[in-house]
Amino acid sequence: MMTKIEKSFFGTAGNGEKVSLFTLENKNGMKVKIIEFGATIIDIQYPDKTGNLCSMTLGSDELSYYENPCGYMGATVGRHANRIENAGFTLNGQYYSLYKNDGENHLHGGLHGFNSKVFAGEAASDGVSFSCVSADGEENYPGKLTLKVTFSLSGNDTLSIHYKAVSDQDTVVNLTNHSYFNISGHPDTPVTDQLLKLYADSYTELGSNGVPDGKISPVAGTPFDFREFTPVGKAIDADHPQIIQGNGYDHNFVLNDSSRNLHPAAELYSHRSGVLLKTYTTMPGIQLYTANYLSGALTGREGIAYPRRSAVCLETQYFPNAMRHLHFPSVVLKAGERYDHVTAYQFSIQNA
Repeated sequence: MMTKIEKSFFGTAGNGEKVSLFTLENKNGMKVKIIEFGATIIDIQYPDKTGNLCSMTLGSDELSYYENPCGYMGATVGRHANRIENAGFTLNGQYYSLYKNDGENHLHGGLHGFNSKVFAGEAASDGVSFSCVSADGEENYPGKLTLKVTFSLSGNDTLSIHYKAVSDQDTVVNLTNHSYFNISGHPDTPVTDQLLKLYADSYTELGSNGVPDGKISPVAGTPFDFREFTPVGKAIDADHPQIIQGNGYDHNFVLNDSSRNLHPAAELYSHRSGVLLKTYTTMPGIQLYTANYLSGALTGREGIAYPRRSAVCLETQYFPNAMRHLHFPSVVLKAGERYDHVTAYQFSIQNA
């Protein structure tokens, strides 16, 4: 086994369940820490260009941090990641009313999404697998969903996340990881100077309710053009209706490669640390969120207060609100069919 795996006690959840921490470490000194609560990545540590081991994500070493609202930081998000308009959908002629936790909309699985479930973790090849069962009717979603999420750390500094799920009834499934990346090694600073590249020629526009309205627009000539490396903050406050609507970037981008093969989705680079983060996925979309609603009130590890826009989220996914827009890739998982997707985050040093 190339990856060292250690299991330790992390804390006791409010419901009395014990929560374990799994620490993965490869031969290069890269470390990934994941807890059973929400199958949550609490820290990714990687050596910067000087060899100093730095945290690449925001987070905390305290369980209570994740039990309280923390913006889904590092969590496995579901049963349906992102937003569903008016908190409901129709499937097979039946309407399912969901919890409203984003104005009139449903966000990231509802009141008790996967981010607040205690998964069962066990060591796997070069990583750890987290399993749970979402009961039929949980958060009013149809079908008993059996889920396994496997995190693997390779010798080439790639963290892979493999999602597998099956339901005994037709249902909707859209899973993602909600890590907040700041690859500068200084999580108390904005990411606006970090360079971002997205493999996307178009994005889904938001309606006035903050949910995709069905319109897919080209990024060319707009603040959403990240087809070449561009500072995250270059147009983050542009006088553009979509930027104003999202309070910055909080938009789904349509990836150019729509195949189910693992394909490039994004690259993020920090001159300060020399770290380059490449994102690959089998999903058709990626949500760019620039931590617009962090304010410094949320304090993470080492007492660091996370200011506004101190991270970038790169949430690989099906498009939000797909049950309302049939030209979007479908989030419906038929009974007995396999939900099977992979997202990989590869770290390296690029001295520019």
